[in-house]
Amino acid sequence: MKIFGIVFLYFYLCQSADEQTQRVRTGQVGRSVLLPCLEGPVLTPPLVTIWRKYEMIVVTHNHSQPVSTGHFSVLNDGSLKINGLMTIDQGVYRCETQPDSGPAYGSILLQIAGGLDAVEMDIKPAKSLPNGTLFIHKGTNVSFNCSSKSYPSQSLTWTFEDLINKDDRIAFGNGSSLHFMISNLQPSQQGNYTCRAQNSLSNSTAMKRQELLVYYSPETHPDCSWALISQPNLVHFNCSWYGGYPAPKLQVFLGHRTDGMRTITSLEDTENLEVTLNRTMLYEGQKIKCVAQHIVQRSSEEKSCSFTLTAPYPEGDPLVAALEGSNITLKCSEASSLPPAVTVWQRGEIHESIVPSSKYILAGRGPLYTLTIVNVTKEDEGLYFCWSENALTAKELEVFLTVRSSADNSGAVVGVFISVLIVVAGITLGLLAYSHRDRICLGDILFSRLEEDRTDVMSLVESDEEEVFDETIPRLPPLSNGQVPIPATTLVEIHQIQSSK
Repeated sequence: MKIFGIVFLYFYLCQSADEQTQRVRTGQVGRSVLLPCLEGPVLTPPLVTIWRKYEMIVVTHNHSQPVSTGHFSVLNDGSLKINGLMTIDQGVYRCETQPDSGPAYGSILLQIAGGLDAVEMDIKPAKSLPNGTLFIHKGTNVSFNCSSKSYPSQSLTWTFEDLINKDDRIAFGNGSSLHFMISNLQPSQQGNYTCRAQNSLSNSTAMKRQELLVYYSPETHPDCSWALISQPNLVHFNCSWYGGYPAPKLQVFLGHRTDGMRTITSLEDTENLEVTLNRTMLYEGQKIKCVAQHIVQRSSEEKSCSFTLTAPYPEGDPLVAALEGSNITLKCSEASSLPPAVTVWQRGEIHESIVPSSKYILAGRGPLYTLTIVNVTKEDEGLYFCWSENALTAKELEVFLTVRSSADNSGAVVGVFISVLIVVAGITLGLLAYSHRDRICLGDILFSRLEEDRTDVMSLVESDEEEVFDETIPRLPPLSNGQVPIPATTLVEIHQIQSSK
């Protein structure tokens, strides 16, 4: 190629005489080009036309002969048509006619531009979908490479077109290939990537566009929930898995008594899957499960959610009493059912539904359901039912309300008053007995005898020199009149004489 360029330059410089009339034509490799011979209209039809390249004859045509259809062919007006251009066809061409048929066109510089028929693109580590679209996982480091063959030279440009049709040039360069990297690819970088090659000589362009999708799965597990409908024996089971791209595949499995889990739905490309279940398909303790799959999910990783079905079980006080004319609230709680049960209050043997009114106030907060009866009367006495039903079954709590009249209430008040009076009297007697406990224990006789016999005294005198005792201590005589004798007591005085020391 270097030798060809030197030769081309040499002959080009040798054409100094024709510089003023030299023209330029550009042709594409593999295509055709037409080089004119005469400048103006043909005055005399030529008999012979000679075409030279760098002063070397490349073709001579006798116009009495048919026009040839080879690589070089000379037309009737003397023009030279070159078919299937090759790079070696590049050079300076000049024609001659015999006889002279008019002013010559002059020297023609034929330039050959080649390549740009195919632009190669390589995006790694992207994977291909059946329709040719590439996808790659979010957060991946991506390598983009573009190449093309062009003669004599080319420029390469990478552009990105996002979802809002914003076209940005992200890389530019000259040469046979152009490479760049994107680290930690994000969903905002999803779109069309285009590599454009432009021949520096002919300015012809070629391009290749590739759509690149960024796939990612939700970080959490799918969510299972229930939606109640008007018929209590039916229920909607919802499985949703939002936050990924593209939509995941969801499938629902239902437990069976004998052979484990059974598939009740096929894999569906959706973010929310809803299944209607009826009572004939369900039983206590049964498991229902939703399994989610995503194209970027590892085969060993399972994302799912599940429920274990539970029948309702309302709880509360079965016996309630109220005073006539007062307000009473019946309470019932139900928090164990799955799917969630619908809980209502009913009355009487025929389970008549209670409708909210000024008489009956219904409320439900979380698992607690209350029925408030305003201004209770004897007619309100009887059976009430807290009725809970889900898709599995229905259960009830029976509550019996007893209504007492105001007369029954007055008897109760009297009874309470008497009870309080007895307690107060007992406490008073106890305090009196405690304050006179000495008299109660010895009796009146004992105290009277003590008053009479206080003359019998034994004096004990403590001295440093001597001690004096009264040795004789008289005894009280026994009582007459059949009374039981009481042991006599003697009062003793002890005096201590201080020493004069």
